[in-house]
Amino acid sequence: MAQVLEFKLPDLGEGLTEAEIVRWLVEVGDVVAVDQPVVEVETAKAMVEVPCPYKGVVTARFGEEGSELPVGAPLLTVAVGSVDPASGGEAPEGAPSTEEDGASGNVLVGYGTAAPAARRRRLRPTPAPATPARRGPATPASPAPAHTVVAVQGPVAVISPLVRRLARQHGLDLGQVVGTGRDGLILRTDVESAIRASSGAGAVGEAPVSPRVDKDGERVPLRGVRGAVAEKLSRSRREIPDATCWVDADATELMAARAAMNAAGSVSGPKISVLALLARICTAALARFPDLNSTVDTEAREIVRLPEVHLGFAAQTERGLVVPVVRDAHQRSAESIGEEISRLTEAAREGRLTPAQLTGGTFTLNNYGVFGVDGSTPIINHPEAAMLGVGRIVAKPWVHEGELAVRQVVQLSLTFDHRVCDGGTAGGFLRYVADCVERPAVLLRSL
Repeated sequence: MAQVLEFKLPDLGEGLTEAEIVRWLVEVGDVVAVDQPVVEVETAKAMVEVPCPYKGVVTARFGEEGSELPVGAPLLTVAVGSVDPASGGEAPEGAPSTEEDGASGNVLVGYGTAAPAARRRRLRPTPAPATPARRGPATPASPAPAHTVVAVQGPVAVISPLVRRLARQHGLDLGQVVGTGRDGLILRTDVESAIRASSGAGAVGEAPVSPRVDKDGERVPLRGVRGAVAEKLSRSRREIPDATCWVDADATELMAARAAMNAAGSVSGPKISVLALLARICTAALARFPDLNSTVDTEAREIVRLPEVHLGFAAQTERGLVVPVVRDAHQRSAESIGEEISRLTEAAREGRLTPAQLTGGTFTLNNYGVFGVDGSTPIINHPEAAMLGVGRIVAKPWVHEGELAVRQVVQLSLTFDHRVCDGGTAGGFLRYVADCVERPAVLLRSL
C-alpha cells in the first residue's frame, strides 16, 4: 500500500527562515530517487538545490516559481510504497520501495549521501501526453487508465544556477548547447553565445528587476541578497557601538615583495594577489591582538575570543555584495589563502556558493580600493568584532628616508566593536598591519 509523505522546506542553516523558489526540477508524476534534487531555491545567502529524502512518485508540488516559502512549509508530496499507483499491482523496476530506501535525512546536496542520484523517470499517460505540472499549490494527479515508465536523459552539464536562469529567461534549450568547460560543462559564455546566435543580439544579461512605480516613485523590494544585506547592516548599527581609526601606509615595498614572489614562483602557478598578502598580514595581526577576533554574547554579557580565524572578504557579484569565508586562514600561507580566495570568488560570480561558505566568519577584509576610492568607514559584519578596509594603492608624494619621493600609498581603515577593546588595542592592530605593509620583513617575525 503506497503511503503519501509530505516533504517540507528544510532548515538550510545559519538562521535562514525563508527561501524563494527559483525553479522546480521535478513535475507531478516524476519518479524521484533518494537525495535527488527536486527544487532550486534562493536564500539570503546563496542558491541551493534541495534534495528530497524520499524515493517515490511526486504527487503534488507547492509554491510558484518566484514565490517565497518559510522554513517548514510543504514543498511537495511523494507516494512511497511498493504498489504501482497506476495499475494497483507490483511496482515497475526502479519504482519506490520503503523496504529498500526509506528517508535519508539529508537536506542539502553534497551533505551525506555520496552516490549519484538515479536518472529521473516520469510517469506519462499512454493515451495522451502528460499535462505539465502547474505552478503554485498543486493537487495530487488524477489516476490515469494506464501508465508506462519512460526513461529520459540525465541532467544537462550545468553547475551554475545563474547559467540555468539566463537560459530559461531567453527560452534557450540547454540540451542544444555545447559546453566549452571541463568535461563539457556549460559556461555562461556558452549560453550568451547561443542566445546571440539565435537572436542576433549583442551583450546578454539577466532580465532586470522591474520596480513597482507609484506616485511617490519607484519601489524596489528589499528581498533576497539585497534584503539580507540591509537587515545585517541595520542590525550591526543597532547593536554594535563601533569606532573607526585609519592610517596611510607606504605600500611600495609590499608591491615589490609581491612582484619578487611571483617572479620566483612557478610559471604555470597562480600569482599571489595583494589581497592574499593583506589577508596573511591580518592573520598575523590577529594572533597579536586576539580581542579583534571575537564576538559578544549579549545574553551572557561575555566577550568570546575565538580560537580560529575564519577570514571573510567582500566580493561584488551580479546578485549583490557577498562575503565568502576562507576557513582556518590562520593556518594558511599567503599562497594558500590566495588560491582559496580565487576559488571562492569564481564560485560567487557563478552563484555556486553554499550557505556554509558564506557564514561563520570571525573577521572581514574589505578591499574597496577596487572601486577606485581611497577611504571608507566599514560597517562591521555582525556578529564579528572588526573589519579592515583597504583603499586603492596609488602613487603619491611621500617623505621617504628624509626626502620627498613618489611612493605607492594606501589608506587602511579599521572599524571595531568598542565593547571588545579600547583604542589602544585597535590602534596597535592597525599600526602592526601598516608596518607589515611598509616593511614586509616585519611579517617574518610572525611566521
